[in-house]
Amino acid sequence: MKIIETNLEGCFIIEPQVFGDERGYFFESFNKEKFKKLTTLEIEFVQDNEAFSNKGILRGLHFQKGEYAQAKLVRVVKGKVLDVAVDLRPKSKTFGKHFSVILSEENKKQLFVPRGFAHGYSVLEDNTIFSYKCDNYYNPEAEDGVIYNDKDLNIDWKLSVENIIISKKDGDLPKYKKQIFFRSK
Repeated sequence: MKIIETNLEGCFIIEPQVFGDERGYFFESFNKEKFKKLTTLEIEFVQDNEAFSNKGILRGLHFQKGEYAQAKLVRVVKGKVLDVAVDLRPKSKTFGKHFSVILSEENKKQLFVPRGFAHGYSVLEDNTIFSYKCDNYYNPEAEDGVIYNDKDLNIDWKLSVENIIISKKDGDLPKYKKQIFFRSK
């Protein structure tokens, strides 16, 4: 397992060691002890989620507030996405900045998104399966987000505007400057 720190404090790309031969491949997608040794973070994941989407779907930018904040370890099982994390921690050196990375079934990269971040992704291939672990349970009352096309964030989602498909709920999210931010634990 290789850990690469991003430009956002506490946000890491994880590159697993993949063993392949004529039969296929094998890799360890998560190892708590190795993760702790390489990041110094103690993480206890309690929930796994999976989403299926086709090209053009954009999900996000989402987060859980307060005591329900979640750290996530995200990856793509099939297909390809542009994954985006936005630091919403007011006391962070990287507050208000974002990071994006291509996650795909080919590169097997994962992104660790700490508590206090908004997270979203755009789907770049049909039949994409996106999987993620959370260190806290989902609570609908704590759900919040930031609109994906906020001009202050200026995120390039790698999709043309006319091809982006979002839910009504995601389309109604507030702008970055109007958002009430929270402190991460």
